[in-house]
Amino acid sequence: MNVPANLKYTKSHEWVRAEPDDTVTVGITDHAQDLLGDLVFIDLPEIGAEFAAEQEVAVVESVKAAADVYAPLAGVVTEFNTAVADAPELVNQDAYAAWLFRMKPTNMADMDALLDAAAYIASAGE
Repeated sequence: MNVPANLKYTKSHEWVRAEPDDTVTVGITDHAQDLLGDLVFIDLPEIGAEFAAEQEVAVVESVKAAADVYAPLAGVVTEFNTAVADAPELVNQDAYAAWLFRMKPTNMADMDALLDAAAYIASAGE
């Protein structure tokens, strides 16, 4: 399982990377894209939309199923990745390069409660 150590994770298979400008970049894990199969559509959130932690933010659809993507932290969406909206297969090619959206967390310290790579691997095997 490809799980970069420099990222944080959620049990619902989102990865999170803190950025120098106090935003976070969010995507789905390699494990999640592997379970879904070939992605065919991604519905991304609007810029300025505000979400609570664990609230549904986006939807990814594959030839097999649709899956919700949840906000890893409470905050406001600041950007979304138009490249993956236009070409969802980019997530299948490299889930950690093909981010979905960026958000400004209400409280950056909440990152500490997310899973590290080892904890995510343990939870993904459950």
